[in-house]
Amino acid sequence: MARIAVIGAGMGAMAAAARLAVAGHRVAVYERTETYGGAVRRFERDGFRFDTGPGLLPLPAVYRDLFVKTGKQPLEACVELVQVDPSSRHVFADGTAVSLQNASRAGVVAALDEALGEGAGRRWGDFLVRAREAWDRTRRPLLEEPLWPNWRVLAEREPYPAVPHKRLLRTRRAATLTEVGEWELRDPRLAALLEGHALAHGLDPRTAPASAAVLPYMEHAFGVWYVRGGIRELARAVYERCVARRVEFAFGAEVTGILEKDGRAAGVELAGGTVAEADHVVADVDPERLRGLTEHPLDADGDVRAETTASRTGRFTVLLALRGERAPGTAHRTVVHAPDAGAEKDFLASPGGAEPVRPTVTVLRPDDPTLRPEGGYESVVVHAVVPTEAGWEREDLVRRFTRLVLEATGSAVPGLRERLMWHEVRTPGDVAAETGSAAGAVPAPALAAADGRFLHPANITRLPGLYRVGGWAHPGGGLPHAGMSGALVAGLIVEGPDFRGSQ
Repeated sequence: MARIAVIGAGMGAMAAAARLAVAGHRVAVYERTETYGGAVRRFERDGFRFDTGPGLLPLPAVYRDLFVKTGKQPLEACVELVQVDPSSRHVFADGTAVSLQNASRAGVVAALDEALGEGAGRRWGDFLVRAREAWDRTRRPLLEEPLWPNWRVLAEREPYPAVPHKRLLRTRRAATLTEVGEWELRDPRLAALLEGHALAHGLDPRTAPASAAVLPYMEHAFGVWYVRGGIRELARAVYERCVARRVEFAFGAEVTGILEKDGRAAGVELAGGTVAEADHVVADVDPERLRGLTEHPLDADGDVRAETTASRTGRFTVLLALRGERAPGTAHRTVVHAPDAGAEKDFLASPGGAEPVRPTVTVLRPDDPTLRPEGGYESVVVHAVVPTEAGWEREDLVRRFTRLVLEATGSAVPGLRERLMWHEVRTPGDVAAETGSAAGAVPAPALAAADGRFLHPANITRLPGLYRVGGWAHPGGGLPHAGMSGALVAGLIVEGPDFRGSQ
């Protein structure tokens, strides 16, 4: 039985902790804040409750597998999963709107044909077929296996089978998601639908590789799910599973250093000088913070590094307390696309100083009585993706951007101004305070191609006994990816460096 110290109580860290405890190891989790879940948090006020992190769960099989492998109770016995249908409603810049059926290619094709014109559905359906090829080619190396030592194979090869495109007497293939939208979908609304999936993960479609086509494919193939009570309930269930497996948690316990002995990680040092010895250390922290915890180099020259990932973006969230009940038939999720997609992407790519514009917003309106007081009210969460270093400490900027977000939200919530009782704003600075992520950045999922710029550091480091887990490690950000990283780290510790991934 090995002693294992886990830094952070994020979803990836807890997924690893539960699996390691079941394997017979003694696991202790040290979390600098007073609660678990990382970015999966909850805000409560006046009887309203809001998810402040992710609001929906794609690919629930990851957490089903976690619960099967760590106890007798399956996931559905611990939380109530509800398939969201329609999976989303989209309002485009020209006022066109369309609702897309969950996990139904035929239903989506028919809806797009009806809303956008004959042929639009076929082009989107054909794109999904190509996206599936990219998924099949990258699923195991990107999600189910530790990052290959020869990871450059993933970096150099574009797995998306782009359609040849003749331009200026040359035949080219789309290399970015924007080019896929322009050359293959040939409708600005379909392009907005495609690019919205990249924007939701904080990616600029102009630089995101064509392989990002796997993001809409995952949602199409595996559906989108809601956890009754909010995604925070999923974090609670994972935490309780850890406790049931005798994982020890220390909250308010900030790790200030990683101990080394005989050339390997040997435990952690806490604020105040307390030392906790361990045979292995698992870190679910931002790369900058991790580098500050040890003087040992963590990567060899030429390895995938955090600096090579996409420019950092964060989440600007507005929580809305509304009077009046949610109308029957209201979509759980509505995406209101930006009126000027180019200006939005320019703002997103600007580290600071650019004038904010009306963004693409994701409006979440769950039909869940546990999130609102009795008597006819509604709890709504609105997300927009923003550059983390735009100056969110400035109150005037926050006010201006909040007005833009509320203006966009009005396209999804009729009568918003009259119904609004109060709102709370959460900037990347709030995310930084809760998660320790530099500037409140939110990690994107790992993607193939683009010279490795969208890969994440491997779970194994050059310091033996030290492992990375969570969104800032392979295979990247997102609830499913965090759960997968936990499975990979547990496999590497239990089975050793020859572990080749889940079967």
